[in-house]
Amino acid sequence: MSRQTSLPGFQPSVATDRLFLAIFPDPGMAAALATLAAAQCAAHGLRGRPVQPGRLHVTLFHLGDTVGLRQEVVDAVSVAASRVEMAAFELAFDQVGSFNGRRDKLPFVLRAHGGNAPLHALHAALATELREVGLGRFAAAPFEPHVTLAYDTRTVVMQDVAPLAWQAREFVLVHSLLGQTRHVPLGRWRLA
Repeated sequence: MSRQTSLPGFQPSVATDRLFLAIFPDPGMAAALATLAAAQCAAHGLRGRPVQPGRLHVTLFHLGDTVGLRQEVVDAVSVAASRVEMAAFELAFDQVGSFNGRRDKLPFVLRAHGGNAPLHALHAALATELREVGLGRFAAAPFEPHVTLAYDTRTVVMQDVAPLAWQAREFVLVHSLLGQTRHVPLGRWRLA
């Protein structure tokens, strides 16, 4: 007698959509970050392809992976984001190395050894507002500001590089279509 392992229409759901809040560099800095990524990947013998310039960013909050876009989350995040008022500020990063992750996909990142107080203040303000709109579950994770440059199987110990800095003038709510390498901006909020 054979066993039925699944029923049509009841297969496990695989996430297709991701929401996140992020800061993107301007195009000139994105090109500089892409150049750094290529040079550092070559210097460390990494085989993973560098992240495309238009996808380089600093994630402020990961807002979940789901099957389909959850409009109620988009609406609540938009309310929270619209309540944050902050001046534009400079971001600066000065180290490269690997973060932990899946063994077959370790993030190779650019991060800051210290500093970036205004970035941390923006993160804290957004966390407060996310809690106010009932999305506190997304505000609980620790914040380690970084730009993912590539993914690879090799681990690279953190090391100093020449600092790269740019002005953060806005933050963005992004809908990422998983597996399609597409980012769709759903909202933008200026840092005045």
